[in-house]
Amino acid sequence: MRAPVSLLALCALISAAGCSRGAPPAPEGVDAAVAPLPPPTPTESTSASDAAATIVDAGAPKVTTSVVDAGDPGSLPQTRDRPPASSPALDARAAALWDAIVHDEPERALPFFFPVTAYEQVKAIHSPASDWRRRLVAAYKRDIHGLHERLGKKAESATFVRLDVPDERARWIEPDEEYNKIGYWRVYGSRIVYAVDDKERTLDISSLISWRGEWYVVHLTGFK
Repeated sequence: MRAPVSLLALCALISAAGCSRGAPPAPEGVDAAVAPLPPPTPTESTSASDAAATIVDAGAPKVTTSVVDAGDPGSLPQTRDRPPASSPALDARAAALWDAIVHDEPERALPFFFPVTAYEQVKAIHSPASDWRRRLVAAYKRDIHGLHERLGKKAESATFVRLDVPDERARWIEPDEEYNKIGYWRVYGSRIVYAVDDKERTLDISSLISWRGEWYVVHLTGFK
């Protein structure tokens, strides 16, 4: 049984998840029926370049890129890299979701939700940022509250074990398949495995989609 991931290790791994991967392809990228996010997310009125400018001097472009990569992978272009079924960074984001469910605090799980800045690049719909906020994230938070209630008193003694991603089911979604401007990898049927009284149990994750070779949640429980 895998030991719980510490919050300090979690924060470090989540920050590292935004590193760039491979050369970006021609417009290809992600899905509209699904959607998820990492750490600091710029507001709708703040662009990635504006955010970077507030923390880095114009004369240090390399530092600016580094900060943006670590803080908001959605500010960078999509790649066709296939996400691994397991990695320290993915485990950390899954542990953040588990932590949010146990404590009934959805905000803790935002690092595992598809970035709004990436969603804006992916979706061929009107006002994708508004759809991300009002529909997708709202559903994500409701689902986390619901899963916390499902755990009930077991939440006090339950421990996170691992995230199971059925890698063989993952497939590349081409642009225009699901109201998308760019492609992305998608996988259904992932599961969070946890233990109560030394017995493993599971919580299903409806859909994960990729951004720059990393998995993020777009639909936690069902498709809303």
